[in-house]
Amino acid sequence: MYVGCVRFQRPAAARDIPASYDEHAVAVTPRKQEAAGVRAVMVSLQRGLQQMGALRTAAALARLNQRNGFDCPGCAWPEEPGGRKLAEFCENGAKAVAEEATKRTVTPEFFARHSVAELAAQPEYWLSQQGRLTHPMVLNPGAEHYRPISWDAAYQLIAEQLTALDSPDAAVFYTSGRTSNEAAFCYQLLVRSFGTNNLPDCSNMCHESSGSALTDSIGIGKGSVTVDDVEHADLIVIAGQNPGTNHPRMLSVLEKAKANGAKVIAVNPLPEAGLIRFKDPQKMNGILRHGVPIADEFAQIRIGGDMALFAGLGRVLLEADDRAPGTVIDQAFVDEYCAGFDEYRRRTLDVDIDTVLAATGIERQQLERIAAMLMASQRTVVCWAMGLTQHSHAVATIGEVTNLLLLRGMIGKPGAGVCPVRGHSNVQGDRTMGIWEQMPEQFLASLDREFGIISPRTHGYDTVAAIRAMRDGRATVFIGMGGNFAAATPDTAVTEAALRRCALTVQISTKLNRSHLVHGATALILPTLGRTDRDIRGGRKQVVSVEDSMSMVHLSRGSLHPPSDQLRSEVQIVCQLARTLLGAGHPVPWERFAEDYDTIRDAIAAVVPGCADYNRKVRAPDGFQLPHPPRDAREFHTSTGKANFAINPLQWVPVPPSRLVLQTLRSHDQYNTTIYGLDDRYRGVQGGRRVVFINPADIEALGLTVGQRVDLVSEWTDAENRLQERRAKDFLVVAYSTPVGNAAAYYPETNPLVPLDHTAAKSNTPVSKAIIIRVESAS
Repeated sequence: MYVGCVRFQRPAAARDIPASYDEHAVAVTPRKQEAAGVRAVMVSLQRGLQQMGALRTAAALARLNQRNGFDCPGCAWPEEPGGRKLAEFCENGAKAVAEEATKRTVTPEFFARHSVAELAAQPEYWLSQQGRLTHPMVLNPGAEHYRPISWDAAYQLIAEQLTALDSPDAAVFYTSGRTSNEAAFCYQLLVRSFGTNNLPDCSNMCHESSGSALTDSIGIGKGSVTVDDVEHADLIVIAGQNPGTNHPRMLSVLEKAKANGAKVIAVNPLPEAGLIRFKDPQKMNGILRHGVPIADEFAQIRIGGDMALFAGLGRVLLEADDRAPGTVIDQAFVDEYCAGFDEYRRRTLDVDIDTVLAATGIERQQLERIAAMLMASQRTVVCWAMGLTQHSHAVATIGEVTNLLLLRGMIGKPGAGVCPVRGHSNVQGDRTMGIWEQMPEQFLASLDREFGIISPRTHGYDTVAAIRAMRDGRATVFIGMGGNFAAATPDTAVTEAALRRCALTVQISTKLNRSHLVHGATALILPTLGRTDRDIRGGRKQVVSVEDSMSMVHLSRGSLHPPSDQLRSEVQIVCQLARTLLGAGHPVPWERFAEDYDTIRDAIAAVVPGCADYNRKVRAPDGFQLPHPPRDAREFHTSTGKANFAINPLQWVPVPPSRLVLQTLRSHDQYNTTIYGLDDRYRGVQGGRRVVFINPADIEALGLTVGQRVDLVSEWTDAENRLQERRAKDFLVVAYSTPVGNAAAYYPETNPLVPLDHTAAKSNTPVSKAIIIRVESAS
């Protein structure tokens, strides 16, 4: 495989300056062949010391992911049950804690020094490095600076704007995945009490396709496996996922699985360090030796070719069973628990293998090797992330993944099942608590009975629909609880213009970000406690709960002293806003909820399926697992009462002449829109982010040169068959091992290239992993 090895001069100290930086001063070195190791430990400690100091670093990391500590504010990978390691965290988890528990602060004096226009000119990295927000701030119409505002005045301002709307549906209430279960439950209760289901969240942009596909196939939009299942699987397929950067603690589970004899298949357009070799820094083998190889087979698939891969594997398996009936297909499982098999069989046997090879870019021998591994395995787990979910045919692709597992009887069986690996910590919990614009009738009816309210039944806006509504003037108030909406969403120019059309934008945040500077006529910043912060209410310490990717629910206990006595918890902000907006006579006990989070958990127990006796169960050492009918009893609550084979026409992403197909991705020095630093250590990029990874053959064919500065121009045809374009300027060409015809670059820098209407069928998820682009010399 080709690895670029070019160096572009930059100042030696650039990485240490949390301020403006030179994107033209980038070093490109060979990509890494392993993840973690001693270097990861050193980077973790360095970031902690820089941001928190020695004592605060020690206090924070000692409690991170511990039973009596706080849950990592990074990814949603679960803790292993039983005893925890002393250092139960990864490099990016340590970075996330350092960013949140930093000693740096953004005070009213900071906003007095810096105008909104001045701040808006700074890059996202600079903004995030300024520190924690300390006071509620308001930007009045026509003002150039945010200024302090009291909490009561802020609540009153929001309430006045909301009550003045012609309809509750003119307000949008966004949620980030880091919100606790208690805050999420109160937030959706406030929103539905107000009279709308406009509850877009970050799931709309990541695993919505997983939820849609799995609900159709097995009756529940969540994964069916546990950590123990992964550790004891015979075969683990990891498709469209980069655990070395995005879920590094998963690597220690894969190491255990390998020790138990598991095989691992990596399916990805890029070779990722964590799937090549893992060096566990808590083991001698990871410190002094070469660590553990992870992937036994690497299928370097073309972008958008995953559906073809899994459909092609289905055909190979069906044909193998035809040659030796009963040796491949678990016919007993299919007959008893599945619907649609005959139609699936007919469709799949018609799949053309040459088309599969063209769509995937792999050779027939590799297709057959992978099929043989599937046939040999008695316990198979398939894991995936955004590489599968952010395509126009994402729902159909995940349906094909599930089809393969159903063929082999791999649902509701120890060591086997589906494993969509969620991003943000508690993004899955937010959905369980009701953060969804399409909550089912059972949930809404239960909510109404418990509180004596009447929840609206009309479905609300998801993220893409919310942007359209603000763009078109149908929504004029935006409230975001966490996250960085302006930077996280697609079609940046359209999204920013939509936000600026609002009468009021409110951001409930821990740190300064782009969304504070892309504002409505009036804008509020409400500073909130983070996952690491101590939360004292009613004279005692409050705790919150979260749900991980595998439906385990457990407590999180912040322990650090907050950076300001002006901070309020998300629960308190929501409850006090509700009290101001809905009035003293509202039937929900908002004041009691704000003072004692146990009372919220009692309400959750009464409303949310699977959460009976919540307060007691969540206090077990490892919490408790929510019910999952397919996993627990092979019960499938679908339209047929059985697991459904997905039947869809084969789709993939051909590469037009003189064009590339671009996927957006994270650097190793970021988590979603939070930029921790400027080094993607595993891919060999240091000191900058505006780079585009292109195969050397494409660089030559397109008349480009390594190190050239280029503009990326996305192309698509709109509903009226008109060619449309978007442009992102000034990227450095880096030669890299990508499939011919494919390219990759970091987001949010490439979000401007994703058209608002370029979304996945059924899930409406923005298609950030398959963007047709042309590459031009920088303008």
